[in-house]
Amino acid sequence: MAANGGQDGSGRVWRQVAASPRAALDHGLSPADLQTLLLDVSRRRASRVTAARLLQRWRQDRYVRPTAADPRVLWPLEARLWAMLPPEFAGLELSPVAPLGACAALGPVSQDRVISTVRGSEVVSDQTNVLALEAAVRRKQGPEERRSAVHLASCHRVLRGQPFDAPGLYQHFRLFALVSSARDQGSGTTEAELLTAHLKFWSDALSELLPHRRTSVQWTVFGFPPLRERIKDTVRPALEPLPGMVTLEEDPARERARGYYERGAIRIDVAGDGGWQEVGDGGFTSWTAQLLGDAKERTFISCASTERLAALI
Repeated sequence: MAANGGQDGSGRVWRQVAASPRAALDHGLSPADLQTLLLDVSRRRASRVTAARLLQRWRQDRYVRPTAADPRVLWPLEARLWAMLPPEFAGLELSPVAPLGACAALGPVSQDRVISTVRGSEVVSDQTNVLALEAAVRRKQGPEERRSAVHLASCHRVLRGQPFDAPGLYQHFRLFALVSSARDQGSGTTEAELLTAHLKFWSDALSELLPHRRTSVQWTVFGFPPLRERIKDTVRPALEPLPGMVTLEEDPARERARGYYERGAIRIDVAGDGGWQEVGDGGFTSWTAQLLGDAKERTFISCASTERLAALI
């Protein structure tokens, strides 16, 4: 990686900051000037890093340490998930970074939980937000696209900003995620179609990956009675008979992620040697509706931790 000065405009930017530093950093500087300033700071700080300090950071910084997952176990599992994915889902290999605000702009997520970069971007902390961005782009391509559902999938290593201190937890982990977006047809019909597509995949996949373990898929409705009706008369009949040791049941007491998810949510638990373990989660969001400025857009997201699944095999 060659050295790059890039310092021509830094003096001008520093003079702008000197008069009112907080206002300049908060809103006064253009994105390009802010990037110039932050790159100058990073360059100066990096020039003072010693080999000894670098090794110390590698040993102690939870954000850069490798996980205990064995790629020789993890990658074959992910390959099996890809092989089982229905053809209507388009697979995407995402960039490690997303536009700044990819999570915070769409839902109640603090930017403190995200690793922001000095280049106006952020490290992907949840690829479902990024998949929703791509879904919105594809939904906006033309009238025909707006009439047909968009289904996307990605397997990605995400990095979270909030500290995870419990044993066995890491700041970064791999998620296999699905995002589906379609036009509302009324009476919970679209919600039922999207939910069925995701539950069908997860129930079949987990039954095949973990044939000797019980899997509990729990659903919760958040203030949208038509969804409960469609689950009973449309979703459940489409899934039955459920494969292997998979069960589908309502969790009416769930309050977690209400507000992040709307209309409804799911949770996937697998019986491990020490009790039930959560491996996946999902729900309806308003993300493509916000991105396209169209309240008739419906989006369902879901994901599972492939490292947790690998540990259970």
